[in-house]
Amino acid sequence: MKAAYYERKGPAHQVLQFGDQPKPEPQAGEVRVHVRVSAVNPSDVKSRGIHRGVLTMPFPVIIPHQDGAGVIDAVGVGVNPARIGERVWIYEAVLGRPFGTCAQYTTVPDRNAVRLPDHVDFTVGACMGIPAMTAHRCVLADGPVTGKTVLVQGGSGAVGFYAVQIAKLEGARVIATVSRPEQTAQALLAGADHVINYMTDDVVRRVRDITGEESGLDRVIEVAFGANLGTDVSLLKTGGVIASYASDAVPEPLLAFRSMLAKNLTLHFVLVYAMSRQAHEEAAIYINDALQADKFKHQIFGRFGFALDQIVSAHEATESMSQIGKVLIDLE
Repeated sequence: MKAAYYERKGPAHQVLQFGDQPKPEPQAGEVRVHVRVSAVNPSDVKSRGIHRGVLTMPFPVIIPHQDGAGVIDAVGVGVNPARIGERVWIYEAVLGRPFGTCAQYTTVPDRNAVRLPDHVDFTVGACMGIPAMTAHRCVLADGPVTGKTVLVQGGSGAVGFYAVQIAKLEGARVIATVSRPEQTAQALLAGADHVINYMTDDVVRRVRDITGEESGLDRVIEVAFGANLGTDVSLLKTGGVIASYASDAVPEPLLAFRSMLAKNLTLHFVLVYAMSRQAHEEAAIYINDALQADKFKHQIFGRFGFALDQIVSAHEATESMSQIGKVLIDLE
């Protein structure tokens, strides 16, 4: 089968290869998926690159990408044969495993292949795994948000875009932050009630103007925890929640303990790979219900995506952080 792969970590143009790899066979409890679309996530490019100085390869050869979509064409022992022919979206394909979705075929545990509603395109299915599951957990892990005010930092990003939508679907008033004018349109498309450009506006002042309160937020969905901690703490109500899934700019932040203690704040870290099985299942059910009812909007980079042999360009586009929308590999 054709696949993209790497045998050592490093820059995309130095280590990513395109060529033939053995077609995998499903083991007990697994399904094999004929992949139609593979998605590139920031964690995929970090795993391939020299992230935080880590050079060690967990496996001799790695086919990248956690997320994708396709059709089950074979099943292992213990899996219902009726699943053959089922359209699915895939999550966490390379979690503790070497061969992800950036190939014509991949194998994953049965539960990691979620039935894709019949009318939903593979390009949409490939977008669901890490971003939508993370967004679901961030918004709803600490209870309902109906009638609450939620700030989504980075509201046009992969996770933030779905977090805005889920919060709105659940009845929240949503404020989103962005860094560029073109991102404002995306955050509004997702349903944000208010959008703040943090590069040009004073976020604290704008949020207080919107809420009419000194501390007016019930929840913050946070993509830059260390960088935004002071802002979040100052704006949250007593008993508020910060749900954070990233802190790249300030990876080891100092906690504002006294200020957070005084407000009895909850700090909830969300790493999709470490979420419980129940949390994954709840997210998958919620996502599929939304897909079935066409409640989600999606943002995809480019019109047709990248071909498999353009894997280097696809990774570089993701790393540039300048693109808006999910970078996809079209295996068809």
